[in-house]
Amino acid sequence: MVELASILVLSVFAQWLAWKIKVPAILPLIIIGLSLGPLSTFFTPDGSKIFSGDSIFSGDFLFSFVSISVGVILFEGGLTLKISEIRSQASTVRNILFFGPLFTLLGGGLAAHYLMGLDYNYAFLFGALIIVSGPTVVLPIIKNVKPNLKINTILKWEGILIDPIGALVALLVYEFINSGKASDVYTLEAFKEFFITLATGVFIGALGALFLRWTLNKNRLPHYLKNVFALGMVILVFSFSEVLHHEAGLMASTFMGIVLANLKVKDLKSILSFKEDISIILISVLFLLLSSRIEVAQMVKLGWPSIGLFAVVILIVRPLVVWTSSIKSDLTWQDKTFISWIAPRGIVAAAVASLFSLQLIATSSTPEQMAQAELILPLTFLIIVGTVIIQGSTAKSLARKLGVERDIPRGVLLIGAHAGARKLAHTLNANGSPTLLIDTSKSNCTEAKKEGLQVLNENILRDDFLEDFDYSEYGRLLTLTPNHDINLIAIDLLKEEFSDSRVWRLISSNEKKLKEGQPEDQVAFSGKIDFDLLNAFGNSKSQILEYTLETEEILSTFIKDDTIIPLMVLEEEGDIRIIDHTTELEKDQKVFYLKN
Repeated sequence: MVELASILVLSVFAQWLAWKIKVPAILPLIIIGLSLGPLSTFFTPDGSKIFSGDSIFSGDFLFSFVSISVGVILFEGGLTLKISEIRSQASTVRNILFFGPLFTLLGGGLAAHYLMGLDYNYAFLFGALIIVSGPTVVLPIIKNVKPNLKINTILKWEGILIDPIGALVALLVYEFINSGKASDVYTLEAFKEFFITLATGVFIGALGALFLRWTLNKNRLPHYLKNVFALGMVILVFSFSEVLHHEAGLMASTFMGIVLANLKVKDLKSILSFKEDISIILISVLFLLLSSRIEVAQMVKLGWPSIGLFAVVILIVRPLVVWTSSIKSDLTWQDKTFISWIAPRGIVAAAVASLFSLQLIATSSTPEQMAQAELILPLTFLIIVGTVIIQGSTAKSLARKLGVERDIPRGVLLIGAHAGARKLAHTLNANGSPTLLIDTSKSNCTEAKKEGLQVLNENILRDDFLEDFDYSEYGRLLTLTPNHDINLIAIDLLKEEFSDSRVWRLISSNEKKLKEGQPEDQVAFSGKIDFDLLNAFGNSKSQILEYTLETEEILSTFIKDDTIIPLMVLEEEGDIRIIDHTTELEKDQKVFYLKN
């Protein structure tokens, strides 16, 4: 009981720590797992591990748990793989999704063969395993670095789409290797077994996806059972495929996710959200469990050749992928260099490597095969830990030296899409500051769309929305809702993305009465406009006026005019700044204002 409780508590703690210090969750998970496992043998009196999970998972139960867990994780990854997204991406992203798996498979495999002495079977399996990057490791890095929009787009979509593609390639390589025995590898029999496994997984996966779609679209289930039923279907499809043909389960669960992602399925978004939550728990437990089971002897066996292998992967293979993929693109050499450096391996790589390693060790027929199978997991962990630590810690300084950090974008995020917010948005758009309005009101969003404004019908306070939202085009935040608490919470949640000096909120009516003449930081329009006034202005025929303060005399007269309420000012760089109590108007500035 103590070990089970510990692994769950430590899993949650590792995820929280990763969020707190803004690093990929994979890093604290691996460090805690290694500390409780192989590294703890240096400090315990009898040289045993503090934790290995043997009292919880052992023998076939461990293998079954890892297998089912990886199946669920790959299903969740498959749900993100939409064919339309691959087609619609820029040529560079499409090329990376093609050349990345190909060059990494070949380059990583050949390097593992010649540097580590692995047989071609195991070497190319290793090459396939390190294809996967993933959003869980890439997005925290680019959020911290804030590279230019071209780099941000390429790394973001590569990270999202390479996860299921890389896992699928690794699965195909493993199935091919496992389908042949020592006497008939690369023979007709091996190919036959491989394609039977592939066909079984594809057929059962597609069948399961179509049945789940029919069940959801026909409302055959109560709402509270839909997510649980979907999870049960994934496990059923995985298990049934394994019964029909050994090793077909992973292909079935992955393909089931891909099929569902490309069909119109009711409540698919909530199912994906639920599967993400389940995947976080499974991934956390798997990482702590599997990293703690690595033996010191396995780590020692890696030796100096593994450092050479690591260097080949990040200094030769990755740049080759990026520079080949970006031929005829508009990327500069600085852009290509930075993208070449950012390719951290992720959670799916470790989970799949752990499963395949266990399976290969169990089916090894000779001590040499077992020794090579045992190297797969620590080698993969070496690539994961090395890329996350080295690339994550150096990315910001490298971006600064290469000059690829993005300028503060001119876009303005407006929380609220009521009539007053829409008038502000039109003025911002017309003066070079693109806007996005976010509102929970469908009627407000409908009106905004009719007026040609960019709008989202979303709740800004929803956690997963904030995590998934791409802030790269927006450098300012203005909260304009009638709810004072929501304005304050939104400012608090998003100020790290925009910095304290680029977030503003609408003052409340009560606050305006209590603090007349004493405006606070981050209060828009110097505290002279509350929601009631802004809403009344929005519903009136009045428009936002503009004037250029050409002389000192005009400036002085403008400031002293009590009938004028300044809203925004156009700065020298072409950006519009929301006026607050710290703003000092200057000669030659263009000011946007209301007149009572």
